[in-house]
Amino acid sequence: MADVLDQSEVDALLAAVERGGVETAGEGVGGRATRAARETHSYDFKRPERVSKEQMRALEGIHEAFARNFGAGLSSFLRTIVEIRVATTEQLTYSEFIYSLPNPTNFNLLTAEPLEGQICLEISPLIIYPIIDRLLGGSNRELFIPQRPLTMIEQRLVGRITTRALAALTESWGGMVEVKFEISEVESNPHLVQIVAPNEIVVVLGFEIKMGGRAGTMSLCIPFAVIEPVMDKLVTQGWLAYQRRAAAEDQSEAIARGLGATRVNVTGYLAETTVTVRDLLTLQPGDIIQTAKPVNSEVILQVEGENKFAGKIGRHKDNVAIKISRRAEVEEKL
Repeated sequence: MADVLDQSEVDALLAAVERGGVETAGEGVGGRATRAARETHSYDFKRPERVSKEQMRALEGIHEAFARNFGAGLSSFLRTIVEIRVATTEQLTYSEFIYSLPNPTNFNLLTAEPLEGQICLEISPLIIYPIIDRLLGGSNRELFIPQRPLTMIEQRLVGRITTRALAALTESWGGMVEVKFEISEVESNPHLVQIVAPNEIVVVLGFEIKMGGRAGTMSLCIPFAVIEPVMDKLVTQGWLAYQRRAAAEDQSEAIARGLGATRVNVTGYLAETTVTVRDLLTLQPGDIIQTAKPVNSEVILQVEGENKFAGKIGRHKDNVAIKISRRAEVEEKL
């Protein structure tokens, strides 16, 4: 007579079957049913993932470069350190994205020719008003964040920020596709804007912006229909190869572009001499100061306190001018 299993042994056997540790009668040779069960995963048909994980990682890499470039440009413009980083990358429906935004906010609709459709760029009031305060000379210490739409003057100031964002966005997308980002409309209430159907899938990239003691968010919403024509270019390996090539080929050009707009102080020294404090206090208009430098000697030009050029003093139209003749020695006397 076969052994009778007690209740604890029956429970252990059922648990083993559920885990796939025991081959059941319904399985074929090799446990094909068990393997099939292990390979299945849940799928939400209400929120289909139309962008693969590799393509999402490529998009994240593109916009990490955008965050670095935009942060550097904003730091230079505001003359303070601004840190921007990619915080989240996810696929949502358009309605979920809209309902996650504050109201009012700074909601910009972008066109990206030659791509069809519109892209949304939203910047939180928590960081917009500190930036405006900084542009107007404030300190942000006791700044109150108002719950109202931006005024016309504030909108003009924010436009100088979004213009720099679009320039950085165009540069970062350049490795994937040549696009030209432009602002087509600015709105304060995101619920009034319907660029795609509410159940349409969009890729939302969330950014964190820090400026001094203030922090806020920025969101970039890209409908799937807009980037669908270039989805085949969103391959991680291709993007990494572009990064390496851009770093090797365009680094000097990018540095030159960044330095080209830098302002420096240039000073021309006619001569130098030593006088007593008594003589200095008694100087009057028309007095002559004698120096050891000959009249026909070159003038030394210093850039930020360092000797750079030598030249002859003269006149250009109605202005006193210096014609550069050579590079000055580092230790050359003034």
